[in-house]
Amino acid sequence: MKALHIHAGPRARQHLEQHGLQSADVHVIPAAAGGPKGLVLGPLDRFIFGEWLARSEHPVHLVGASIGAWRMAAACLDAPVAALERLEHDYVHQSYDLPAGRKRPAAAHVSQRFAQTLASFYEGRVQEVLLHPRYRLHIVTSRGRRLLGREHPVATPVGYLAAFLTNALHRKAMGAWLERVVFSSPDADGACASLPFGVGDYRTRQVPLNAANFMSALQASCSIPFVLQAVHDIAGAPRGAYWDGGITDYHMHLRYGVEDNIAINSIADCAYLSGATGQKHHKNLPGHRATGAGLVLYPHFQHRVVPGWLDKRLPWRHKTTPALDSMVLLSPNPEWVKTLPNAKLPDRNDFTHYGTDTTARARAWLAATRASQQLADEWGEWLHRPDLGAVQPL
Repeated sequence: MKALHIHAGPRARQHLEQHGLQSADVHVIPAAAGGPKGLVLGPLDRFIFGEWLARSEHPVHLVGASIGAWRMAAACLDAPVAALERLEHDYVHQSYDLPAGRKRPAAAHVSQRFAQTLASFYEGRVQEVLLHPRYRLHIVTSRGRRLLGREHPVATPVGYLAAFLTNALHRKAMGAWLERVVFSSPDADGACASLPFGVGDYRTRQVPLNAANFMSALQASCSIPFVLQAVHDIAGAPRGAYWDGGITDYHMHLRYGVEDNIAINSIADCAYLSGATGQKHHKNLPGHRATGAGLVLYPHFQHRVVPGWLDKRLPWRHKTTPALDSMVLLSPNPEWVKTLPNAKLPDRNDFTHYGTDTTARARAWLAATRASQQLADEWGEWLHRPDLGAVQPL
């Protein structure tokens, strides 16, 4: 059984028909939120960043939220294959102390453990991410507004209920409660990298990513409400509570290749403190335009690209739009997924299902990641002998 499905938007399809696909054609790689589901993409990530994409020399924008942000930040390290292997190991083997009589650990405990994991993972290596010669990392977070401006035992649940109801009426209106804040690494000249997507779809801010805020931004992007605590008052960013980037951008359904003639809310002085020299670079950002060239290569755990986490149960939001015209999406065949342990992808429900039996959970997740090598093998075969008959419309 084939494990890999390939989907392409109309512009991407036309490109494949006329030119095939070379690593130099890919200018953006998104990475979705989705928790343990992202584990099955490990072999694809290691092939793409460790072998295929390494053959090119052009800049590539990596855009991620939650586990997707962690994956993309790992890909920016000097030895990406080893880093991605360690990410898989650390994620699979995570464990938490359960209070007596509870099925889930306290959010404060999960946040503390996760902060320790990130600190160990990137200890002494943040500059490798920030100074990568080719990759421009964009970490997506969700910043609360009004009732969600600070985490609170009463105001936060009420605020998220308001966000859910507002989002059900109109996605853009949810910006009254939550805004997209993107932390972007420096460009080659040390200035803040341009966003690789248009921002007219949703309330957006961009903040320079640097050594002072890297850990906080990455933890915030992974901080699922009520599972982890919000991260407050990130250095260099507007004050407030920051949560999982998947709330605003669950599957990175962004307006790739679009240029907006509007100003986004950017930090006016995009300063970056570079490495050992301590030299500051500045770029004023009164407005911002997206970079529009190239294709979007999207390793994803499903073929539908859902805009926000609160859209999961709103099927009319799951349709493809022109925003994805330049996208080539790689995803597991749903029938192949049924051959995995428990006949599904790893997911957060496994924490409750397996409880304190972390060994059994790790065994199931590792079986899924080992099986997922077939995804990478089939993608490598397709690149060697492209078959457009295997490419489905997105």
